[in-house]
Amino acid sequence: MGQPVVYFEVVAKDPERIRGYFSALFGWEIDAGDNELNYSMVERNQNQDGVGIGGGIGAAHDGYDGHATFYVQVEDVEAALARSEELGGRRLMGPRAIPGGDTVIGYLADPEGHVIGVSNMA
Repeated sequence: MGQPVVYFEVVAKDPERIRGYFSALFGWEIDAGDNELNYSMVERNQNQDGVGIGGGIGAAHDGYDGHATFYVQVEDVEAALARSEELGGRRLMGPRAIPGGDTVIGYLADPEGHVIGVSNMA
């Protein structure tokens, strides 16, 4: 059995605009919160059947266009990033611990350049 997709993320130049866009388009309830990262949470249970995965919408840093990606759960983020490189991908970031918890993330680019996240989150 493979490793599951556990989270999605959209990093945007104008996260407020993108939050409004996805909220209007898909009916997502987005908790914009008030945090130093300008990161908003999209709840997991988006429909009456409780189907969906959680996600987030955040701000791109200066000079970065942003991305839309998904995160795959892995046991060891460093090992997943290293394996990606062995298979022809590139490490873009990480491993990096998320403040306030035990979650560690990393970004890789597959051989065609698509950004994929890996994380130890359950």
